[in-house]
Amino acid sequence: MQVLRELETGKFSSAAAAARAYGVSGPVMIGYWARKYGKNHLLGKVVRVETPKEVNEAKALRKRVRELEKALADAHLDLKLEAAYTQLACKAAGIADVADFKKKHGGAR
Repeated sequence: MQVLRELETGKFSSAAAAARAYGVSGPVMIGYWARKYGKNHLLGKVVRVETPKEVNEAKALRKRVRELEKALADAHLDLKLEAAYTQLACKAAGIADVADFKKKHGGAR
């Protein structure tokens, strides 16, 4: 009840902050207490109203993010492969200082 009172008075900005302060297992437990003692107004609820266009746009944006994340992962993989290949090629050519070789031959990034 003390935690709920302090949430009501504004001592804590959220149930998560109160949970941290009191060492409670998490904001879910505080939510349980709020429902149990009729303090539902303390539960931060977010209600979103979206038009069908907004729903479709959100889906398209999530798809685009997935595509960009995949492209970024592929680019990182390509970069790692290039670095490994350069290491092997320098070793095969007897070049000890790979960083110096890259600087002299335009491979520095």
